[in-house]
Amino acid sequence: MKRVLFLIITVFIFSILPAQKFEKLAKTPPMGWNSWNKYQCNVSESLIMSMADAMISSGMKDAGYQYIVIDDCWQISRDDSGNIVPDKDRFPHGMKYLADYIHSKGLKFGIYSSAGTVTCQRRPGGFGHEYQDALYYASCGVDYLKYDWCGSTSQDAKSSYTCMRDALFTAGRPIVFSICEWGSNKPWEWAGSVGHLWRTTGDISDSWNSMIEIFEKQKDLARYAGPGKWNDPDMLEVGNGGMTAEEYKTHFSLWCMLSAPLIAGNDIQNMTPEIKSILMNKEIIALDQDSLGHQATCYRDNNDYQIWIKGVSNNEKAICLLNRSDEKKSVLVDFSLLAQVRTPGQGFEGFGGPGAPPPPGAPGMPPMPPPGTPGAAPAQSRPGTAGGFGPRNRAPLTINNLIVRDLWDHKDLELKETAAYVDLPPHSVKVYKLIRK
Repeated sequence: MKRVLFLIITVFIFSILPAQKFEKLAKTPPMGWNSWNKYQCNVSESLIMSMADAMISSGMKDAGYQYIVIDDCWQISRDDSGNIVPDKDRFPHGMKYLADYIHSKGLKFGIYSSAGTVTCQRRPGGFGHEYQDALYYASCGVDYLKYDWCGSTSQDAKSSYTCMRDALFTAGRPIVFSICEWGSNKPWEWAGSVGHLWRTTGDISDSWNSMIEIFEKQKDLARYAGPGKWNDPDMLEVGNGGMTAEEYKTHFSLWCMLSAPLIAGNDIQNMTPEIKSILMNKEIIALDQDSLGHQATCYRDNNDYQIWIKGVSNNEKAICLLNRSDEKKSVLVDFSLLAQVRTPGQGFEGFGGPGAPPPPGAPGMPPMPPPGTPGAAPAQSRPGTAGGFGPRNRAPLTINNLIVRDLWDHKDLELKETAAYVDLPPHSVKVYKLIRK
């Protein structure tokens, strides 16, 4: 009885305190591993510990992966006081023991629940126990919470997730909050102040059609993402066997162009060299982890052939050519033109600040009138000069002042002209970074 009274008093005190989201977390998209895609309910203490070991021995930790997340089925019931109870057969030493082991490896520990009364696998959900569960997660040393939407009925999504956000904050331990309500309530419109990442669609499956369909649904969401708030197109399927190696390269590339969370879901103890090279391509990962946090946008969509562009630090760009078709394509790519395309959050390569329009004479804009003719800008206002559209020392990227880096072949292109033909196998990508010399 005393314990129940203590919990009631604690929850009451926490509920009247001001609450908010932990703002200093997930400044770049979280990277880690989750148990669901490969193991579903077949989780255990020994499995999770072995995955933590493998994250280090495989080199994934050195590549930036840090979270080890248990998905559904770790919990089995609640006790008489309403406290969540781990499955003692699968996790005999409890969650704190597991968290301590993961922390001892220099990694971070993640756990799972749902905003409804039950989880997707009919285990106890968090509804009505938010503050109680948050205290438990904090006491165990949890660093990441994936919060699902199963078991929900008529409850309001924003209110439900805000309640758990407040509970986590008042519990006092900084925990990355992953909202998983499947995009049903347009979370991109409200979740930026509630969580650190939010699912934008239903669950991914290990197939080309599933992956590319989810990717297509991210087209109009770039403006909602940024440091500490990420669109989440779901976890990675790389290495689970349902796609070809080429398709997995495409999957990983597209997620990195989107600045999506990189949560692997394969058996990282037993990866082929090819799968390792995909998941640990540091040049591609650097696009995902770029400090600006810009999500790529679709610059050209010719049905099966698309060009996606992503602004990155130093006013540089990443270019992704995507062949969605079942046939090989040979495309003519004008790198000089792509270098001058304005990306969201950037000016036209030095011609303006965030949101500024491109100047006259830019691709797609009317030509600039010569000095002295009606409508011409004064000489001192022309691009590249003091008082012009941008800094005097920030010239636009052109073929003469950039390096085109192939991020999968790990080499610079030797371009003799501004345009070149590029071959794209079926379901493949080419990813380039335009780097200032």
